[in-house]
Amino acid sequence: MSLALKLTLAPLLVAQALSTRRRAPVLPEAAGPRSGEIGDGRRLRLLIVGDSSGAGVGVPTQDIALAGYLSRTLALEARAKVQWQLVARSGITSAQALELVQSERPPRADVAVAVLGVNDVIDQVPVQRAVQHRAALADWLIAHAGVRHVVFAPLPPVHQFPLLPQPLRWIMGRDARRHDEALARWAGTRENVSHVPIAITLDASCMASDGFHPGEPVYRVCGEALARHIAITFPASETHP
Repeated sequence: MSLALKLTLAPLLVAQALSTRRRAPVLPEAAGPRSGEIGDGRRLRLLIVGDSSGAGVGVPTQDIALAGYLSRTLALEARAKVQWQLVARSGITSAQALELVQSERPPRADVAVAVLGVNDVIDQVPVQRAVQHRAALADWLIAHAGVRHVVFAPLPPVHQFPLLPQPLRWIMGRDARRHDEALARWAGTRENVSHVPIAITLDASCMASDGFHPGEPVYRVCGEALARHIAITFPASETHP
């Protein structure tokens, strides 16, 4: 989309965004522990950093949110004792995620999963700046949390979000694709960073009640896909004893 067309539609887009925000229910972050241990075998320390999707907004408990599905599947696929920690907060951008981990100083980990990006799109963070923020997050995790590999989940297909009206849905979806494509290109230049594409179709049946956040089916698909990627690309020889 050209900038001129986006500017032309700006009054309508702002009105739609404000209306959508007013009518959308405010859902809580998933309840339950944000750290734990599961499985048997070699130790694999997992750190999950994220926004509302990382925090499990849309489902009642962490057990059926991303952290639950990711840690359980990883323990099975990697035949490992997974020690996991979740650092997430609803509404944060990639830049704010860095501030959050710097503040909380999570335990050292072997691998980190970052679930971020939708709020960068909402806040109209320029694509290259958002990539720079994710690079800064990855660099900090590697330098200060002992992380050997950072896995970035893809941005969701925002153009399929049931809550969003047209043309806001289409425009936000296009912006999200641009962010995700730039993230994938950047990750491809780094040996210690990866981007995991996940093919998924969204509709009201798999989304949360607000039509914006994931429901359990989405968390299950994404958690399992990320776990399989980690198990394949992060062999036992790369973990700490």
